[in-house]
Amino acid sequence: MKALFARTVLAIAGVAVIILAGPRMTRAQTPDGPQTGSQPTQGTTPPPPTAPQKKPEQSGATISVDVPVVTLEVIATTKNGDILTGLKKENFRITDNGVPQAVTNFGPVESPITMVMLLEFGGRGYGFFSAYARYWADGLFPYLQQKDWIALETFDMKTRLEVDFTQNKDEVRSAINHLYFPGFNESNVFDAILETNERLKDVKGKKSILLLASGRDTFSKNTLDQTMKKLRQSDVTIFAVGLGKVFTNALESRGSMGSNIDYLQAENQLKTFAQQTGGYAWFPQFTGEIPSIMQSVAGFLRHQYSLSYSPTTGARDGKFHKVKVELVAPDGGPLTVVDQKGKKQKYVVYSREGYEAPKEGIGN
Repeated sequence: MKALFARTVLAIAGVAVIILAGPRMTRAQTPDGPQTGSQPTQGTTPPPPTAPQKKPEQSGATISVDVPVVTLEVIATTKNGDILTGLKKENFRITDNGVPQAVTNFGPVESPITMVMLLEFGGRGYGFFSAYARYWADGLFPYLQQKDWIALETFDMKTRLEVDFTQNKDEVRSAINHLYFPGFNESNVFDAILETNERLKDVKGKKSILLLASGRDTFSKNTLDQTMKKLRQSDVTIFAVGLGKVFTNALESRGSMGSNIDYLQAENQLKTFAQQTGGYAWFPQFTGEIPSIMQSVAGFLRHQYSLSYSPTTGARDGKFHKVKVELVAPDGGPLTVVDQKGKKQKYVVYSREGYEAPKEGIGN
């Protein structure tokens, strides 16, 4: 089987280009499997049901532009978590290092979900985290659609591919159910995130990582700072479900809990990874919270807006650019959101926090 997320060469002509979310491609879907070409005309014999599935499309386009382009995928919700739909281009205001930007391209993202489920599966905590990661991961599948692509990876001291990208959700569920024996006691979450992120680098469309882990890192080659810096150059959204609270609750109930500072730090790390990439982090205390969390993950990905702009200042300064996305009324004033009873609602905008600009002279 072809290696996970086979890398292709992204040819760039002219100056350096920043692409925080690659070119969109909606994969055509029929009951007999995905197709990447045009739809069959009337009278054409459809492909047989046994035709092998194709992997998610890999980028191989040649791009030639005169200025860098930044593309963001944005989601907006009320404080209660209700997703705001029906927003228009004029409802978004973007600033790049505090400088207002003109949105050049706008639209809802309608392509299938392309997600890697990344599970902590090691022997730490007597296999506690592995057991909950397996159990909770299964909660996502009721909210997936046939057109969605899912891959499964696990990690302890190393990252392992369990199932390559597939639209056969039963294959992934079966693989999760057959994860019997946790390996090393290490939990190299930094390395696992970066290795998975690198494999997704050239995959087209909206792509994400669903990380189920404690968040504690014990043996990674990459540091926290290195991980954060590399994620700034990524277009992969990270959603995290922390396993730490249910573990510390279990210890406290047995009167065996000491300091939980390590798990508080781990939560902060997971929050940082999610916020930096435009995702979200949850820290459930009970299994009963999982269905609503997994529904939110799928909902976030299905209701994103894609916004692009060309930076007006510092486009090639080689520095980190802070990006802020706000919702406004068509006249530029504050946007008012009300519920069904006409009561005003506070809202939150989720988007990548920024990006690394190319350095002048590199890639030209």
